Amino acid sequence: MTLLQTPLWLYLLTYLVSGIPFGYLLAKRFADVDIKKEGSGNIGATNVLRVVKAKDPLLAKKLGATTLFLDAIKGALFILLAKALGFGETVQWTIAVLAVLGHCFSPFLKFEGGKGVATGFGVLLTLLPLASLIALIVWGIVAKGLKISSLSSLAALLTLIVAGFMLYPKAPHAPLLIIAFIVFYKHIPNLKRLLSKEEKAVV
Repeated sequence: MTLLQTPLWLYLLTYLVSGIPFGYLLAKRFADVDIKKEGSGNIGATNVLRVVKAKDPLLAKKLGATTLFLDAIKGALFILLAKALGFGETVQWTIAVLAVLGHCFSPFLKFEGGKGVATGFGVLLTLLPLASLIALIVWGIVAKGLKISSLSSLAALLTLIVAGFMLYPKAPHAPLLIIAFIVFYKHIPNLKRLLSKEEKAVV
């Protein structure tokens, strides 16, 4: 068996590529700001939008959208690659978990990282498309109504778990719960700010 016939190289590549902090790099390169030191300190699209908006609202939208797209697609691409190479469901779900881990605990940021929402959505859209689309609708409704990113993300996460179990009863639910736990864990600071009414809305 050659190295390419085993998924180990794919696991390592998934983790490393998913760890690339696109939001941090884009904001630093095009807006000359360090989003780890401003706003919430998060490297995701919401903080890119919030921080860069103070300097250039139009640029903020472009960088925020680009960050969202890149964070969402970086894990999904490796699942699609695994499918194309003939790797089964177990390998694909392992890649999904590793992609979220890579983004949330980036080896390029001393194992710090983002919240995992976009990356998690990207991999789950690939594996559980209908459940993910339902969660996206819930995210949109809550985001539009409350304009609080963390709350809309957690509402969508809960929806995705319930829909995942109901619509895909034969899917391996353990990796889904692991991804959900990672995303929830990364949102604990947001929950604390919500409880103390310090969480800021995205306007």
